[in-house]
Amino acid sequence: MRLQMHVIAIFVALGISVIGQGKCFAQNERVLYAGTSGRDVLTLQQKLTQIGYYTGPLNASFTIRTYHAVRDFQYAFGLPIDGIVGAQTWAMLDRSTSGQSTTMPIHQQPTAATTSSLSPTPLGNSTFSAQDINLMAHVVYGEARGQPFLGQVAVAAVIINRYHSALFPHSIPAILFQPGAFTSLSNGQAWLGLHQENVKAVMDAIHGFDPTNGALYYWNPSISTSSWIWSQPIMLTIGNHVFAK
Repeated sequence: MRLQMHVIAIFVALGISVIGQGKCFAQNERVLYAGTSGRDVLTLQQKLTQIGYYTGPLNASFTIRTYHAVRDFQYAFGLPIDGIVGAQTWAMLDRSTSGQSTTMPIHQQPTAATTSSLSPTPLGNSTFSAQDINLMAHVVYGEARGQPFLGQVAVAAVIINRYHSALFPHSIPAILFQPGAFTSLSNGQAWLGLHQENVKAVMDAIHGFDPTNGALYYWNPSISTSSWIWSQPIMLTIGNHVFAK
């Protein structure tokens, strides 16, 4: 009897949670972010295209172009600008594309100059696949778990800096899986979890946010015993890591 009451209580709590999420989650629209894919991503792209915020391919893959379109939409409608499509963003998208009366955007659709002031500048014409983003996010999780968000962006920035350096392969998987390059890939810590914050850190680094000022290396000074890594000139410390070129 006590077990039955416990199960009932769980279902009641779940019911309240679902109701509280509002219309969009009643329609099974999940939280979307860079690297996700599927029918709901296609729906997102179609809605953004309908109202003029997205001009890319309708490929059901949450790419960098989709990410920027989401951020522009969020800015225009006064939503938190994080590039993540949760309940609040879904609800505004639904209202904006359903013919219902919708509050006019707080800002007009951003110009290129406005967008560049909101988001870090993309690095050249580099494009990264959803798989690249997912891999980098896992490494950020494994390498900077428990660190401040800035520390996570810093780790992601080192990966991007290596991608643009002639000293490293010009491929995200090749950079990440170089022998001994990232401890979390060697010991499996990278695959123990993944958070939206890790993905956001990667996206910020891709779009030019580099708190390391161009670092190519980092390490935890309380753990690393490599004489070679310690021979690199330390530029700064962020979180538990020191960074060097």
